[in-house]
Amino acid sequence: MSVKSSTKTPSFPKPGEAGYIEPKSFGGVIPSLAQVAELGPPKSEIGVGCLQPWNGKLYVVNYNSHKAHSGAGVGMRVIDENLQMIHHPEAVDGTYANRFVHHNTNRMIIGPHVVDPEHNVTTIKELVPCRLCGVAKHLTNDELVYVLAMEGEVFELNPVTFECKQIMDLQEELGTEGEGRVHFKDCYSCFGRFIVCSNEYNEDDWKRERDQGRLAEWDGKKWTILERKPFVCTAGREGFGGTTFASGWDQASAILKVFTDADKTWRTYRLPKASHCFDHKWQTEWPRIREVEHERLLMDHHGMFYELSPWAYGNRIWGVRPISTHLWVHGDFCSYRGMLVLGADNASNPGSAEPQSGLWFGKTDDLWKLGKATGWGGPWWDQPIKAGEASDPYLMTGFDKKCIHIKHDADKPVTFNVEVDFMGCGEFVSYAKMAAPAKGYVQHTFPEGFSAHWVRVTSDSDCTATAQLFYT
Repeated sequence: MSVKSSTKTPSFPKPGEAGYIEPKSFGGVIPSLAQVAELGPPKSEIGVGCLQPWNGKLYVVNYNSHKAHSGAGVGMRVIDENLQMIHHPEAVDGTYANRFVHHNTNRMIIGPHVVDPEHNVTTIKELVPCRLCGVAKHLTNDELVYVLAMEGEVFELNPVTFECKQIMDLQEELGTEGEGRVHFKDCYSCFGRFIVCSNEYNEDDWKRERDQGRLAEWDGKKWTILERKPFVCTAGREGFGGTTFASGWDQASAILKVFTDADKTWRTYRLPKASHCFDHKWQTEWPRIREVEHERLLMDHHGMFYELSPWAYGNRIWGVRPISTHLWVHGDFCSYRGMLVLGADNASNPGSAEPQSGLWFGKTDDLWKLGKATGWGGPWWDQPIKAGEASDPYLMTGFDKKCIHIKHDADKPVTFNVEVDFMGCGEFVSYAKMAAPAKGYVQHTFPEGFSAHWVRVTSDSDCTATAQLFYT
């Protein structure tokens, strides 16, 4: 075990003292709190990797282009109640997007640092070289946590004694292609499962020539790969509501996987993509699912914010509702002193004249003032399907104008049954039969004002089909 000595978080300038900066807001953005990298060389990327309130302060960790010592001016910053920011002396130049409050030891783990209730910060040297992306509760020892790195390293860490050791290499466990070709993003533990996800995805994955994305779970003995698709976040309310969530995507749509503890089952729900600009591992970064209001979740997924309830009634999720679309790439968001704080990746890349990323401060309800909820996607994209086998449910509620396009490759006419779940509980009824000619195409525009919670499609014949909905 090798750690740095602990460093107390320095004091902040108070109003009227030297160094105090009067915070000025421009649409919720406070320029004095911008995360700005040094000009270099080397010049670094600087995105907001993670945000975490802790005992009255807001900790911000940003990240460089790739691992430690590949840039300058990044690290950990801390913001106080007067919106004054300091660059913490324990700040480390690296790629970090992990933050976790471990209630059993009353410690916060953020980046390679452990922070105690008095804001003493200890840096774990074993973690510094790794691109850290997630922390989760240990399955069997309440005094430990798991720490996940982007290349698949899994560590056990004791936040009190600072003992840290690597226990797994997920490249071997999950059959991924190695450093530079894998992109683990997040982890979460609940219901006796340690869940990890990676978002590896480029044109080869889009063409289905490879499948290097992963959603997988470990029960303490063996790994199970749940999906070979890109996933970016896994989260929940630590057992509250009986659910665990994971967000990802494929060619057809954004995806929300939901585990319900009552029947120990993962189910797949599909959501619109608000933009194709997120269809690459580098352009998704770290969209999150976090609690920012009382006992409910805010989800940022593929360019759209959603309201999400942790409850599952009848083993089905309720209350998924789109809020707004946006252009920002959010590394993280959280609540701090009654405000919603969004951490962005703005002009963050080294190719920018001055790499920088900003923080936005507002209220959750302000999100409804952003872009109107629109998007596209559906249950199938050149998907082999069986006659009578229903597609995954696709979100329909909360959008305005709607139409559906369907095509297939069968050498005979095919009839598709469009079904809707207007109660939201998984009970579908037939809405319309859509007949397409051999190797043909059919389109339907839903009446103005028509909506339901979910929509799905079945076919009367085996074929390869595409079903895509556009909400405008």
